[in-house]
Amino acid sequence: MRALAAILGFAALALLVLAAPAGAVQPDEVLADPALEARARSIGQELRCLVCQNQSIDESDAPLARDLRILVRERLTAGDTDAEILAFVTARYGDFVLLEPPFKPKTWLLWLAPAAILLLGAFGVLTMARRRGARANPIR
Repeated sequence: MRALAAILGFAALALLVLAAPAGAVQPDEVLADPALEARARSIGQELRCLVCQNQSIDESDAPLARDLRILVRERLTAGDTDAEILAFVTARYGDFVLLEPPFKPKTWLLWLAPAAILLLGAFGVLTMARRRGARANPIR
């Protein structure tokens, strides 16, 4: 009985690991050319849904994400390069639309804030530990 439970547990875990996230790309959005569609999917994974903010436009069901997916595909069929499309969308919506914004003065806070918060937290913990240690072992 334990062997069966272990096998079923392993099978369930394997299915979870192998399951790909479902995209929100609608069938009417898919390009006929597989190479262009692959490029559209690649670009879509780099762009943030401005409504959801934690999903790419390929993963989001929001109407704005659909509009961005269609825009990317229109620009691809017009002959734009991937870099031109990203530059166009960034010019229109700002660096926030990129899931991985560039490291430049405008985004320094975004990139450096996590490290600063981590350092401040470590400093706070060390300070508390020293104070507790000083109270526990008073020098007389």
